[in-house]
Amino acid sequence: MSTATAAAPPRVAGAAPSRSSPALPLAIGLAVAPVVAVLQSKALAPIALVALAGCVLRHRQRHGAWPWPRGAALWAGLALFAWGAASALWALQPVKAFGTSAQIGGFFLLGAAACRAVAADDETAKRRLMLAACVGVAAGLLVAGLDAATGNAVRAAVRGLKETPPHLVFGLKPAASAMALWLPLAAAVPGLPRVWRGAVLAGGAAVVLLLPGETPKIAVLAATAAGGAALLAPRLAPRLLGAGLAVSILLMPFALGPVLARGVPADGLVPSAAHRLLIWDFVATRIAERPWLGWGMESSRAVPGRDANPSSAALGRFNLSDPAAARWELLPLHPHNGALQLWLELGLPGALLGAALALLLGSAAARAARPAVATATLAAGAASAMLSFGAWQEWWVGAELMAAAAVAALPRRG
Repeated sequence: MSTATAAAPPRVAGAAPSRSSPALPLAIGLAVAPVVAVLQSKALAPIALVALAGCVLRHRQRHGAWPWPRGAALWAGLALFAWGAASALWALQPVKAFGTSAQIGGFFLLGAAACRAVAADDETAKRRLMLAACVGVAAGLLVAGLDAATGNAVRAAVRGLKETPPHLVFGLKPAASAMALWLPLAAAVPGLPRVWRGAVLAGGAAVVLLLPGETPKIAVLAATAAGGAALLAPRLAPRLLGAGLAVSILLMPFALGPVLARGVPADGLVPSAAHRLLIWDFVATRIAERPWLGWGMESSRAVPGRDANPSSAALGRFNLSDPAAARWELLPLHPHNGALQLWLELGLPGALLGAALALLLGSAAARAARPAVATATLAAGAASAMLSFGAWQEWWVGAELMAAAAVAALPRRG
């Protein structure tokens, strides 16, 4: 997002506006990604990789120069991954720590370059990109709704299954979060009256709210609130969102830790939410053991005690008497909270860099061609990042980078 307002390289006179458009690969990616995400969310990583790389290569083809990204947000992100690579010196899994830092850091750099490439494209290409994104999300929501209504028969058929296993329902949740992230782009579709754009957004939000998973629902509500605020205060609201995210990242373990240590009644929550409280309680104690440097990049998967079950005392603090809760792992894969993951793995420096990145993304959203759309997208992504997915999951990073590139290509009004 930070590259949306960067100075773009000069256009080559006479360049074909559509055939060599740098935005075309992203338009194709966003047109197919939602449906593919419903069928298999992990496929978003290669789709994003090909789409973003295509944007960069087409920019090179058109302008004769690489779209080197720039801006403070770029340097904050690169510094975060450089710190992650340095943490391999003390990480519990040093090879994985360095490898993930290099891989996701390179992905981030590619996404930033793609942002600059599409930002330099012509307005016609940008408008086509928004239309493709809207059509893609609509198709994805249609397939997701059909799958949910038929008891996941669509995804079972794709996998060649005659019977639908119970766990297949969980596969819709990542797709719903990705579509909640991309849905605000429909507000920038050209040629649609405001009433129709509102109907598309409302209909899409309604479908997400009906799909399984609490995080996508929260993401849609957060996007609606943040986008509405940015309509009223297009320069102030995005910056306040960025500042709020930065403060949340810095204070998360100090705000959650003492509350969870005293215990929170969780018996009335859905199992996934109750499990998260136990996870966050465990993670807060591990953060307190190594607050300065953290346990190292990707150490969430190896931190001591992560595969243990909650003690009877912990279950009692949270009023959890269901026998199933006693079998939950204290930290399955990642903390399900981006702020806590930064603190756990990268310590105070990682939290500071993550907070700086959030602050700068808020400022970039305020400078976007359509601040309300950019702010809604940022809010949806932040909600999912704080409640559900691992910070370094390739498919989720790819979904975020495609959203950032689309925001960089938001067309001007008129």
